[in-house]
Amino acid sequence: MSRVLTASATSVKPIKTPLTREQIRGFWTVYVGWVLDGVDSVIFALVLIPALTELLPASGIEPTATNIAMYGSITFGLFLIGWGMSFIWGPLADRFGRVKMLAASILVYSLFTGAAAFSENIWQLAAFRLIAGIGVGGEWALAGTYVAESWPEDRRKMGAGYLQTGYYFGFFIAALLNYTVGATYGWRVMFLCGLFPAFIAIYTALKVKEPGQVRNAALNIKTPELKPATRASWWEIFAPAFRRRTLTSSLLVGVAIVGLWAGSVYEATAVVTLATQAGIDHVGAVHLASIGAAVLSLSTILGCLVAPWLAERLGRRVALGIYFAGMAASIIVAFGWVFYMDDGLHLFMVSLVFLGFFGGNFAIFSLWLPEQYPTRIRATAFAFNASVGRFIGAGVNFLLAAAIHWYGSLGAPIAWTAAAFVVGILILPFAVETRDQTLPQ
Repeated sequence: MSRVLTASATSVKPIKTPLTREQIRGFWTVYVGWVLDGVDSVIFALVLIPALTELLPASGIEPTATNIAMYGSITFGLFLIGWGMSFIWGPLADRFGRVKMLAASILVYSLFTGAAAFSENIWQLAAFRLIAGIGVGGEWALAGTYVAESWPEDRRKMGAGYLQTGYYFGFFIAALLNYTVGATYGWRVMFLCGLFPAFIAIYTALKVKEPGQVRNAALNIKTPELKPATRASWWEIFAPAFRRRTLTSSLLVGVAIVGLWAGSVYEATAVVTLATQAGIDHVGAVHLASIGAAVLSLSTILGCLVAPWLAERLGRRVALGIYFAGMAASIIVAFGWVFYMDDGLHLFMVSLVFLGFFGGNFAIFSLWLPEQYPTRIRATAFAFNASVGRFIGAGVNFLLAAAIHWYGSLGAPIAWTAAAFVVGILILPFAVETRDQTLPQ
């Protein structure tokens, strides 16, 4: 009888720690900021062709399909350099607090996305996107750090997956905006829509508490005055205790970003190109590109929700390896084969489901990176690892620009970016596995 009771007791799943009101409010605030980050960062991908068709002649450049693809890659590369420069937010967040810097990063990307609407040539657009990238790049590290530190230990891993869906839900909203606003009023109004997050920045600064305050409140620990205690050197993330994880994590994030910008950013351009070849008019092509972006975003959301579950059961390294392998195969099939089919439009739209799902690998980083560093350097480390990856992605985009110009097509050059995921799989055995470990203090 006792054995039966014991077996019955062990079969009952433990009850998750309930979230406090402040934890819920804080999560939804940073989530909305992350959603709007996704909207702002993908707007250019959706309006690339109409924007460059108008701005290239004003810059003394003929708006051919090859030039649009090439200068689009250069502008993407500059945007990623801005993302890379966002490493500045990490030390500032460790010094002055996560919430203040999160609000500041949202304000930066909002204002300069809106400013892009007033661009008179390609160089002004590139400058606005560069500065907007600095703000966009800070959101992931700061929001990911906030959720990891404010949510209970038994919930923070799925919290990372939930958070990451926000970025791709932003893709979905941007697709809807492009389907309606962009197709009707043009690319400048799309950029003006990017001003909305400024209101979220103000709310974040005024209403959201720091993660330590949130966690301590949940544990009924009184903290009359809580200040960031972090004054560690930037170079501590390269100390012997952290050097291996810093080097491997930054390279792995770089691999993931190469895939993000090859697979998702060029989706709209590829769909418009295929739709035009199929005899579909401009408005119809824009609508199809928007539908493709929606398909991509919804399937990526699914990938983000599956990623934490898979990482808990198989480990961070194995789970990321599965996503990397799937991403490599999807890019090769979509851009290396389907893109060159005589009637490949419909099959390319189907391939976006797989590109999106395996693009959800970023959710693994959202839970894995905070686990590798103590609180005093966590935001600095997260921001650095993400920023180095963005510089790698920027370099690949500059190479893509040259390759597209030389090859005369975007399909094959993008297909070759799948090689980056093979490199990532080879790096994975050297990364630090943190499965079943609690968040360091």
